Amino acid sequence: MRFLVPLLLLLGASCRPPAGEAPKSTLTAVTVSPVLRVDLARDLELAAEFRPWQEIDVHAKIAGYIKTLPVEVGDRLREGQLIGLLEVPELQQELVQAQAGEKRSELEVVRSRSEVTRSESALQIRKLSYDRLASVAKQRPNLIAQQELDDVAARFAEATAQLATARATLASVEEQVHVSQAARSRVAAMTQYTRITAPFAGVVSQRYEAPGAMVQGGSKPLIHLTQVNRLRLVLPVPESIVPRVKLGAPVEVRVDAVSTVVHGKVMRFTGMLNSNTRTMQTEVDVPNSAYSLKPGMYAYATITLDAKDDVLAIPIQAIRGDAKQQIAIVNAKNQIELRDVRLGLETPERVEVLSGLNEGDRVVIGNRGDLKPGQTVDPRPMGK
Repeated sequence: MRFLVPLLLLLGASCRPPAGEAPKSTLTAVTVSPVLRVDLARDLELAAEFRPWQEIDVHAKIAGYIKTLPVEVGDRLREGQLIGLLEVPELQQELVQAQAGEKRSELEVVRSRSEVTRSESALQIRKLSYDRLASVAKQRPNLIAQQELDDVAARFAEATAQLATARATLASVEEQVHVSQAARSRVAAMTQYTRITAPFAGVVSQRYEAPGAMVQGGSKPLIHLTQVNRLRLVLPVPESIVPRVKLGAPVEVRVDAVSTVVHGKVMRFTGMLNSNTRTMQTEVDVPNSAYSLKPGMYAYATITLDAKDDVLAIPIQAIRGDAKQQIAIVNAKNQIELRDVRLGLETPERVEVLSGLNEGDRVVIGNRGDLKPGQTVDPRPMGK
C-alpha cells in the first residue's frame, strides 16, 4: 500500500495539462452568423452584343457623276457635313429655263393688269354715255332716236364683256406665275440634291464609290454611315426570365475587351420570343462618347431581376433545404434551438427572412445533422 499512493499521485500529475495551458473544451464547435439587415438583389448574367445606335446606306437622290467624295472609312462626320458632290449639267440649264419662264409669267401679269385697268376705264365711259342718253330720253322722249340709244347700250354691254375677259385673263396668268414658281422651286431643290450630306453624326464604316463614277438616284449607295457615340446592347433574355424583365431595370455591363464596366437600364424589349432561340430581344442604351466600345463587341450584362432594401437576411449556407424550412440558431445560453421560418428573396449568397427570426439571432452555418435541440455548443463566428 505504501507504494500505491505515490504511484496514483504520479499518474494524476501526468494527466494534468502543462502549466499555463487551458483545459480543452468538450463542447461541439459550430459556426454561426448573425441575422442582419441588408439590401438584396437577384441578378442574371447574360452574354450580349453591342450594335450601332443607327446605321444607314447613304444614297444620291438624283442621277449624276460624282464630282467629289471627300470622306474615307473611319472618318467621323458631323450632322450635315458634306459627304459628296454630284455634277449634273442638265440641272443648271433647267434652272435657267425655269427662271426665264417665271419672269415671262410675271410680265404677262403686268400686261394683263394694264388691260384690266383699260377695260375698266372704257366701261366707265360707256356707262356714263348710256346713263346720260337714257336720262335725256326719259325726260324728253322724242328728242333722241331709239337707234342711238340701242347703239350706246350695245357698246356698254361690249365694254362689260371686255372687262370680264380681261379679268379672267389676269387670273389665268397669275395662276401661271404660281406654276412657274413651282417649276423653278422644283429644279432648285433638285440642284440642292447634288450636295449629299450626313443625316446624323456618325462614322463612315464603308465606302462604295469613287469620284468620276456615275450613280443613279436611289440605286447603289455611296457610303455606309454608323452612329456609334451611343450603342445598343442587345440581350437574349431566356423564356423563363421574360416575365421578370421590367423597363428601367438596372443593368451592369462588363466589357472584357476594353476592361471596363458601364451601367445602364433596360430601355426596350420586343415583347415576343424568337421561335428559334426561345429568347426575347432586350436592349440597353450605352453611352460611348469616347468611342472605346465598338459595334460587334461582346459584353456580359448583369440584369437585376428582383431587389429589396433593408430586409432581414441570413447566409445561404444556413439553409439545408428542409421542406419545413427550419433554421438552427444558438440562443443566449449557447444552446441549439430550431426555428420555423418563412423565407423570401434568394440570392447566391443570402436569403431573405420573412418571419421566424429576429435581427441579431445567431444562425448555425453548415452541416448540423448531429446537433440536437437544447444541446450546448461552442459558437464560433463565421470567417474566424
